[in-house]
Amino acid sequence: MSDTSSCACVGAPTLIFACSGASDVGEIADHAARQLRDQGVGKMYCLAGIGGQVSGIVKTTEAAGKILAIDGCPLNCAKGTLEQAGFKDFAHVRLADLGMVKGCSPVSEARVTAVVDAGRKALAVQPDRPERAGGACCG
Repeated sequence: MSDTSSCACVGAPTLIFACSGASDVGEIADHAARQLRDQGVGKMYCLAGIGGQVSGIVKTTEAAGKILAIDGCPLNCAKGTLEQAGFKDFAHVRLADLGMVKGCSPVSEARVTAVVDAGRKALAVQPDRPERAGGACCG
């Protein structure tokens, strides 16, 4: 008996990718993505799997209803990784646009909350992504 309820593409999920880099803003991005996950906004997903072209991760992302990329700094590593893999239609939050500066933004509840709020807002204005041909990932 197979358990299909664990499939990430049932109901076109919202996927959240965070650049969890080695700096303070990377840590804030990571904490915000985890809070969004815990609040039921979406499923935090593996950015390294996108960069490594792991087929199951890419296919699940192709089938996503919405995608959110959270970047800590202006290098936009999460955004760039998704774009390199062919994803163009996704919401994007960059902590630098929220006034957070790499190396000068210690992790705090207020900063994480600001990113969570920005992520919710970005997803609210992003239209659902049209399903791509062959987008089913659990076959």
